[in-house]
Amino acid sequence: MSAEPRINDRIRVPEVRLVGPSGEQVGIVPLAKALELAQEYDLDLVEVAATARPPVCKLMDYGKFKYESAMKAREARKNQAHTVIKEMKLRPKIDPHDYDTKKGHVVRFLKQGDKVKITIMFRGREQSRPELGYRLLQRLASDVEDLGFVESNPKQDGRNMIMVLGPHKKKTEAMAEAREAQAARKAEAKANPGKSQNHTGDDAPDAEVAETEAPAEA
Repeated sequence: MSAEPRINDRIRVPEVRLVGPSGEQVGIVPLAKALELAQEYDLDLVEVAATARPPVCKLMDYGKFKYESAMKAREARKNQAHTVIKEMKLRPKIDPHDYDTKKGHVVRFLKQGDKVKITIMFRGREQSRPELGYRLLQRLASDVEDLGFVESNPKQDGRNMIMVLGPHKKKTEAMAEAREAQAARKAEAKANPGKSQNHTGDDAPDAEVAETEAPAEA
């Protein structure tokens, strides 16, 4: 945590380079004159560049400045979201039904703003046919291109082939949209209390999904 700046009588230098309340350059003035101007404006004299020669001080409402800075930091922490990397495992000769199910999970993850690591698992003689896995990964990337992009191209990793898909939308944007959609559903349910809810099963847990956390997005 950075140290608190010196303000008003805590400033101990003969003169300062003064910046006015609106950011205007007043110039180099004696400390006594700067403190006098602070009293006239009913503001604080705040040292903003202590290592400068002479130090740079600004006239401001320090209490208001601290409050606004704290609120901005709080909002930034609130909006910060961890990028979660999901993992989906497929076999090279996956049947159409299983492929559609797996693709559905990938679509859901990308909509949530999560990255998805796609792992093709080769077994036995399948290891001699890496092109099967490559074509499958290309097909999947093409099927979800509206929601995500290939962040890491397919590459062989022992008996597996791996590709990473990244979402077009940031996690914070996806979360905001999800909150809006949830609010809309609640409003609709309140307006139509007798209407039954149809569940698609998209939220069902997937035994082959793993997740790890990556550094937060900027």
